[in-house]
Amino acid sequence: MIGLERLLCPCDFSDASQHAIDHAIAVAKWSGATITALHVYEPLFMPIPAFPSGNQRVSTREVSRVREQLDARFHPARLEGVNVDVVVEVGHPARVILDRSRELNAQLIVMGTHGLSGFEHLLLGSVTERVLRKAMCPVLTVPPLMHGVSTLPYRRILCAIDFSNASLAAWKQACAFARDANATLIAMTVVEWPWHEPPSPDLHTLPPEQVRALTELRRYLECGATRRLQALVPGDAGSTAFEQRVVHGRSYEGILRVSEDEHCDLVILGVHGRNVADMALFGSTTNQVVRCAKCPVLTWKEKATGETS
Repeated sequence: MIGLERLLCPCDFSDASQHAIDHAIAVAKWSGATITALHVYEPLFMPIPAFPSGNQRVSTREVSRVREQLDARFHPARLEGVNVDVVVEVGHPARVILDRSRELNAQLIVMGTHGLSGFEHLLLGSVTERVLRKAMCPVLTVPPLMHGVSTLPYRRILCAIDFSNASLAAWKQACAFARDANATLIAMTVVEWPWHEPPSPDLHTLPPEQVRALTELRRYLECGATRRLQALVPGDAGSTAFEQRVVHGRSYEGILRVSEDEHCDLVILGVHGRNVADMALFGSTTNQVVRCAKCPVLTWKEKATGETS
């Protein structure tokens, strides 16, 4: 993230968003970026055409009060020498976050999640998932269940790869992050297997010829996946340490398991163009990882043609 110039950090004053604020400050301090702190004030009744706008329905005093609260949340950033712009807007949270990120040409959105039970307020699934799908820049989601405090640079980075163009694009960025942070980079992939594991199939109950065939198939798949991961290590890796992991089962379960077992402090996922055609794929893996991960998750978007917002 060296060279990052502008990041957007939405805040709804919940405990969940406070974790995102702490991490956004750490990222900005490390990268030299300016933070745009954004609170979206959503009135109980949103305006309809031909009626006053949302801004007209909220008093200037109320906006000033919220701005003071937001400014106080980001006061620690200024103490760390980080530039912060405070913005309060009225409207639908997801729409405002997306519009503002485009207007600012933000290079990163940092927002919190509520963890295993879902998302809160502006972090409700309907809002966060829309931002994740439609944002034109990478999104860094920060859970409350982190291994430790928000300190950077990262030390152990996990990049999940399915060898799609999206995951390969994310891998290139992961290599750059690991090089900048002098971190260990773990490349992992999940091998499809006839059974969801655990538990493993009880080979003792199968005929010997089937056991031999399944054992050989598993060895073949594992070796092939390991070779493909090893081939991704760049020739100019320098001092960056690379590791490979091959696991079986559901993709999101494997990613979460490896990230915890390896004590990773960042997971990077490549996502396809965030349009309607990709929603099913997004929901099946990325959404589960973002909801349940105990470390920050960076979703890196593959540029796609014909995207809509």
